[in-house]
Amino acid sequence: MSRELMELILPRLAQRLNRQLRRYREGRLDESQFSAKFERLLQQQHAWLANRGVADVDAAVTVHGAVLVLSGAGLRAEAEEESLPLEVVEFRAVKAAASDVAQHYGVSERKAVKRISALVATYAD
Repeated sequence: MSRELMELILPRLAQRLNRQLRRYREGRLDESQFSAKFERLLQQQHAWLANRGVADVDAAVTVHGAVLVLSGAGLRAEAEEESLPLEVVEFRAVKAAASDVAQHYGVSERKAVKRISALVATYAD
C-alpha cells in the first residue's frame, strides 16, 4: 500500500516543495516563513491522503518517506560534509522520522523505521 501511496504523493510534494524552495532562494521567503510553509505543506499532503481514506499512520509514513526521498541531495551533501557514509546519514534521518511517527501515531519506532526505510530504499536515487 505504501508504495502506491508514494506514487501519488511524490509528484505532488515535489512540485509544491520546489515552488517553495524557489521562493526561498529568490529571497521572497525568509527561513522562518519557509519552515512554516514547509510544515503546512506536509500537513496538507497528510490531510489529502487522509481524505482519500488512507489511515493516519500510513499517511504519515508515506509523507515522511517522500520527504526523505526528495531530500536525497541534501543528505548526500551532509554525508560528504561530515565525512560519513550516506547510509549513516540516511539512517539518522529515517530514525528521526520514525520517532516522529511513533510519537504521534502510536506505532513502535522499530516498525516505523522498517516501513520508512523500505520506502527510501525503493525510491531513493
